[in-house]
Amino acid sequence: MPDAPQHDQPVPAEPATGQQPSGRERLRTALVRPTRGQLVVAVLLAVLGYAAVTQVRFTHVDNTYAGLREQDLVEVLSGLAGTSQRAESEIARLQRTRDDLQSDTGAREAALAQAQQQADSLAILAGTVPVTGPGIRLTVTEETGAVDVQSMVDTIQELRTAGAEAIQVNGEVRVVADTAVEDAPGGLLVGGQLVSSPYVIDAIGDPHTLDESGVNFPGGPRDLFADDGASTTVDQLTSLDIESVVDPAKQQFATPSS
Repeated sequence: MPDAPQHDQPVPAEPATGQQPSGRERLRTALVRPTRGQLVVAVLLAVLGYAAVTQVRFTHVDNTYAGLREQDLVEVLSGLAGTSQRAESEIARLQRTRDDLQSDTGAREAALAQAQQQADSLAILAGTVPVTGPGIRLTVTEETGAVDVQSMVDTIQELRTAGAEAIQVNGEVRVVADTAVEDAPGGLLVGGQLVSSPYVIDAIGDPHTLDESGVNFPGGPRDLFADDGASTTVDQLTSLDIESVVDPAKQQFATPSS
C-alpha cells in the first residue's frame, strides 16, 4: 500500500549570523577603535568646549560690575568722582605753588639786579671802581700864568652839571664829591696829590654835551683858564678809560640806621 503522503515540516531557521550589536558594545568599539569621523567630531567638540570656557572667563572679567545694584553703582561712581576731584585739587595746588615759586624767584632776581645796578652806580659816584665809556679829554696848559684853584674847582663843577659821571685829573687822581683842590708849589693839590701843568681832565659822559655845556660856553672854563694865562683843548672820545680809584674813608661816627 502506498505510503500516505507526508505534510511538509517547517525547516528550522539557521542561526542569524548578522545580529546587530548592543549599544554598550558599540560604545566600547568606538572607544577602543574610533573611526576617522569620530576623531574629527571629538576634536571639534574639544575646540568648542575650550571656546566656551574662554568666553565665560572673559565675560566674567569684563562684567565686574554687572551684578551690582543700582545703588552700589551710584556709590562706586561717587567714589571715583571724589577721587578725581581730589586729584584735580592737588594738581591745582601744585601748579599754584610752582607759579608762586617762579614769581618769587623772578621778584628776587629783579630785586637783586636792581640792587646790583644801584651798587654799581654808587661805586662809580664814590670812585671806588675803574670805569670806561665815551667822554672828553680837556687839556689845560699854563703859558703866561698859573692856573687858579677856583678855575679848577669851577671846571670840575661845570663838568658834573653837564652830566659827567666820572672825572680824573692827570690819570692819577679820581675826583669825587669830597675831593679838595688846593694851591701848592709847582702846581695844585687835588685830593691830596700834587699835579702840575699840563692838567689833563678826563670826564666820562655824553661827549658833545660835556664839550658844549661843560667847557665851551661864554664865561665857562675855557674863558676862566684863558684869564689865568692857560690854553685849553678838548678832544671828544668814543671810549675813555678812568682807572684811578679812591680808597673809601672809614667812618668813625656814622652808622646806617635800621
